[in-house]
Amino acid sequence: MSQLDWYLSVNLKARHLRLLVAVYDFRNLRQVASNSYVTVPAVSKALGEIESALGVKLFERTVNGLRPTAYGECVVRHARAVLSSLSQAAEEIKALQTGSAGKVHVGALPTPISTLIPRALALLKQEAPHTNVLILEGRMTALLQDLRRGDLDMIVGRLPNKADTVGLQERMLFDTPVKLVTAVHHPLAGKKKLQWSDLSGFPWILPPSGSLLREPIENTLARHGLPMPSNYIETLSTHLIRAYIQINDAIALHTVDMLYPRTDVGPIHVLPLDLSLVTRPMGVVWRGDKPLAPSATLLLRCLEKVCPPITDRGESGSWMVAEKAG
Repeated sequence: MSQLDWYLSVNLKARHLRLLVAVYDFRNLRQVASNSYVTVPAVSKALGEIESALGVKLFERTVNGLRPTAYGECVVRHARAVLSSLSQAAEEIKALQTGSAGKVHVGALPTPISTLIPRALALLKQEAPHTNVLILEGRMTALLQDLRRGDLDMIVGRLPNKADTVGLQERMLFDTPVKLVTAVHHPLAGKKKLQWSDLSGFPWILPPSGSLLREPIENTLARHGLPMPSNYIETLSTHLIRAYIQINDAIALHTVDMLYPRTDVGPIHVLPLDLSLVTRPMGVVWRGDKPLAPSATLLLRCLEKVCPPITDRGESGSWMVAEKAG
């Protein structure tokens, strides 16, 4: 057994991992020492001992503080994963001791936050009242970083591109079409034989740059000879989209939730234009190298239960009737 193998398997402790993560996050020994309630020399010595034992330089000293090397990036990534697993083990032990079922950390995109997830949580609480859930809403890019770092157990939302799911497991829940929508009083809502050119001149609500739907809508507009709108706001918030189009003649890109149509803000009109967007379905992703805890598995099962079979999803026409009826 090499010195590296021996150190990693026998001598490396959780406190060493916490130190490395702290150095990575703060990039400053004084701040690490202050937050760890030890002296700067003690932090410096401990870091030097770890680097010596591993036989590689983990951090470089620069005028702006410490900068992780490629070795440091690698070790800290695995350190976070180990510490996350230890934290999960502690929560599961406490849950067994108290008779509860643990805690699930979930990242979610805006659309399922207001439709799918509330129903799944209600079912979860019926089946396991002491299973607790922390929900973090955000964009997929940031949530994937949290998931890989071990801060999240799963992400619920439109599944990311395949290139971004390397090392992850995924489960499809259902598919929902993305449509162009307006308020029912919009000038285009009653127009017969609507053409793509009719969209010119109106304000828009666009998904932010870098989000899953931004590139597809850019490509679609270009394909139909339309420039990107110059009058727009950017948001992924379904609440803001639905409220904004009620007071503005804006056109929005919106996930039409045929399973759980909402009428709390106001009815919306789906423009009869074929977007033909290449998008992935709604689903759940989690780390492939980290089995879901029993509590997370239970939540996944509840998410699946509140979704109808994928082959039974409705048609957009029936959704529009439900919206207008509200």
